Amino acid sequence: MEGFTDSLRASTAVQCSPSVNEKNLMRKIDLRVIPILMLILVASFLDRVNIGNALVFKLPKDLHLVGNQSNIALAIFFVPYILFEIPSNIFLKRLKPHVWLSGNVLAFGIISVGQGFVQNYSGLLATRFFLGLAEAGIIPGSVYIISSWYKREEAQTRFAFFFSSVTVANMFGGLLASAIGKMDGIRGYHAWRWVFILEGLATVVIGIIAFAFMPDFPEGVSWLTEEERSFVIARAGTDKHPDEPVTFRYVLKFVAEPKAIAAGLMYLGAAIVPTYTISYFAPTIVKTLGYSAVETQLHTVPPFAAALTLLLIVAYLSDRVELRSPFIVFAVALTIIGLAMLMTIHHHFPAQYAALFLFAMGVNTTGPLLTCWYVMNLRGHMERSVGPAWAISFGNCGGIIATFTFLATDAPYYHMGSSLCMGMVALGSVAAAVYGLLLWKDNKRARMVAEDKQGLLCYSF
Repeated sequence: MEGFTDSLRASTAVQCSPSVNEKNLMRKIDLRVIPILMLILVASFLDRVNIGNALVFKLPKDLHLVGNQSNIALAIFFVPYILFEIPSNIFLKRLKPHVWLSGNVLAFGIISVGQGFVQNYSGLLATRFFLGLAEAGIIPGSVYIISSWYKREEAQTRFAFFFSSVTVANMFGGLLASAIGKMDGIRGYHAWRWVFILEGLATVVIGIIAFAFMPDFPEGVSWLTEEERSFVIARAGTDKHPDEPVTFRYVLKFVAEPKAIAAGLMYLGAAIVPTYTISYFAPTIVKTLGYSAVETQLHTVPPFAAALTLLLIVAYLSDRVELRSPFIVFAVALTIIGLAMLMTIHHHFPAQYAALFLFAMGVNTTGPLLTCWYVMNLRGHMERSVGPAWAISFGNCGGIIATFTFLATDAPYYHMGSSLCMGMVALGSVAAAVYGLLLWKDNKRARMVAEDKQGLLCYSF
């Protein structure tokens, strides 16, 4: 491993021009790139999962939902979301991020507002479908942008801050919902309608802000000097031919590779299914402990606050030692322990609540680690355009699975949901091990045949 680390450092070392202060440059990039991407992810995640908060209020009664209709409304979001992620990243490259992503944010903000005015089940399905279409490009596009600005051994901290937005959204989603819950009846609208309307209006404002501040790729921004631009592109390992088009044939060839399949499965099982399970159903789980609707929203906040703290600590340590896999094992173990406790412990509030903490901490740490591990092992703009979108779109098939994990008919213990989630985490763990083995074999092959003269075929672990 020591020899590999030396090779990795050699491959990412870039001679800095005397006129470029790397420390100041990276501080400028961090302020320009990360905060606005975090902000749009908060808006995106709030608008897609706030239906979980709305379901705790009077949405099912007002829209006359029966059986599993609420779960179907959650699931339909993922149909366009999955199908449009790779095309979205292609449009992102052609239209520039500040145009494409800000337009998407504005669109799903308007749709979210409209969701607050639906009058029946059909209207809810329609708004959820178009919400998924508008949100499809946010995460793969943001991941693509981040990977174009940073080198491998500093990327985990940036990915952690970006994905911490999901945890923040889960935290503040509960706080906002508890506050908005007190607006029940204002202007004749029940609280669940105000959840959609107010959070949607906030997203519209964020979309306007994003158009002005969204970063493009390094070769297309005006706030870098030519020397800074060349330095950033070289240190991040960006292609010398960034405008080469991504073709349909290339996409098919890429997604058929064993590493791509393994990456999709590990993201599906170890990240997406448990992430959406806890995001959608944390209020439902807490409500089984006997709280009112408002108290339920408030009690979902502390587990996600703990998750945010752990995520940032793990990301810092991971970048320091330039390793991902040991921390992935740790995070998955927390997820499994938390799930196992939820499955087996009942009528004991401290233990059940502690299980929710462990589940949230494990899940919210695993996703960013897996994303960084996979994305930063991709080469050049074509792989990084297709790769993140492929893994995230394939993985988001798990979003459909997650919406059917906690069915009303299984209340109050939800044995089937917990068992299904546990099985998916096990599948994702096996896929991650296979992915790591494929990386190891590629590294070994490269060293044996001396194909890796510049370190460009070395993969990180």
